[in-house]
Amino acid sequence: MDIHSTEDALEQSRKELSRADHLLFVSLKYTRTVDVLKSLIERLISSMSFSNQALLMHLKDTKKLAVVPELPRSQVEILRKDFANDKILLNFIDFYLLLRKLDKAEYARSSEFRRHVTMTATVEGKKMEITIDIITDYFNKAKEYLIFAANLINPQPK
Repeated sequence: MDIHSTEDALEQSRKELSRADHLLFVSLKYTRTVDVLKSLIERLISSMSFSNQALLMHLKDTKKLAVVPELPRSQVEILRKDFANDKILLNFIDFYLLLRKLDKAEYARSSEFRRHVTMTATVEGKKMEITIDIITDYFNKAKEYLIFAANLINPQPK
């Protein structure tokens, strides 16, 4: 998908969140498998990546950045540098990086097809258990990031 403007990037982020919403509130409700949890993590990463791109394109539009890098790691480094004083954004970036590590981690399945379906992954030597409740929190945090990024780009009058 070619992204040509900050609005395109924000719209793609919204679409990915909409897909994640369906996975969370429809697919996961009926299937309760680790595969759906894994797909949800991928959608959240994708949504946050588009939000990152929107912020970077905004920096480019305001002449604070010459070129928007392709690689996620380079994008994160620029965001960390340009928004070094914004603790909220830095927390969202850390969350985004955690999701990326979680996506790449080895994982085990337990309690599939039940309410307490769990994906147990090892991230940086620590066991992390991803349940329906935790993935719901992650979804809400990704949604907050989209709103936060959109407000940074187009501040709402108070």
